[in-house]
Amino acid sequence: MDQSLIQEILEIVEQAAIASATLSGKGLKDEADALAVDAMRKRMNKINMQGKIVIGEGERDEAPMLYIGEEVGTGNGPGVDFAVDPCEGTNLCAYSQRGSMAVLAASDRGGLFNAPDFYMKKLAAPPAAKGKVDIRKSATENIKILSECLGLAPDELTIVVMDRARHKDLIAEIRATGARIQPISDGDVQAAIACGFAGTGTHCLMGIGAAPEGVISAAAMRALGGHFQGQLVYDPAIAQTSEWADMTKEGNLQRLAEMGITDPDKVYEASELACGEHVVFAGSGITDGLLFNGVKFEADCTRTSSLIISNMNNTCSFTTTIHMKDGAQSIALN
Repeated sequence: MDQSLIQEILEIVEQAAIASATLSGKGLKDEADALAVDAMRKRMNKINMQGKIVIGEGERDEAPMLYIGEEVGTGNGPGVDFAVDPCEGTNLCAYSQRGSMAVLAASDRGGLFNAPDFYMKKLAAPPAAKGKVDIRKSATENIKILSECLGLAPDELTIVVMDRARHKDLIAEIRATGARIQPISDGDVQAAIACGFAGTGTHCLMGIGAAPEGVISAAAMRALGGHFQGQLVYDPAIAQTSEWADMTKEGNLQRLAEMGITDPDKVYEASELACGEHVVFAGSGITDGLLFNGVKFEADCTRTSSLIISNMNNTCSFTTTIHMKDGAQSIALN
């Protein structure tokens, strides 16, 4: 990977966001996701690269999703691995709620964690707490450490947790420390990354979410210098999701073994989930969110708001792009 790919990667998430946003608010989450997948795949396949999806929305041969193992790009050029979520927060998009976005992480070949589309226990925190909080500690211990690192009382801390039945005990423990809970229905990538920026009002992400989003978050937090840890969840009794109603713990362990994961309980640091020399995060808003705005459709143009984080030049670029329509006559600055 090199700097010349940055613009191409930006356009991938922009096109996915625009496609999905055409159905925002229409209650069609699967259709919005499919449009984003198609747009992301189409743009990827125009790039001179030997691209590969190493973690995404589906397993091999589950098209039309961007599935694990799928090859993208022209087949010429550098080898690039991708972790993708073309429409993160499909429900948020479907009901025009805050926080939906098209996201991906990219790295050199072998630079991103290759795993099934499982669940993952996650812990994200600001750079000041990096290496001090630990996913193996209790929420109570981590909140105490976070309080000391940030110079804030526990009741001044905001902890983001996915609003799921599996988090009932975690939420109760966090509240017992005095810290505030910000529950979210979907979209934990934006919450994780927000921990890496001061002034967002988000101090920590805890709990279980999807593994692809965990790898994407890890890439962003590694480039930002923030704290991120992930641990795969393979037991349906812990995941507590209807999607795994027909799965077993033993069967999931076998799936992990088939992908070369011999220690299913390993705790992964950001530098292990996104281990490549060059790491890039890209996100483009579908709906308005904490870090950037959603797609805006206007008479003569479409506006996208995006974020690129790269360790190639240690930059975070917040970008507004105006996609002009043919025959455009009046383009406003804002």
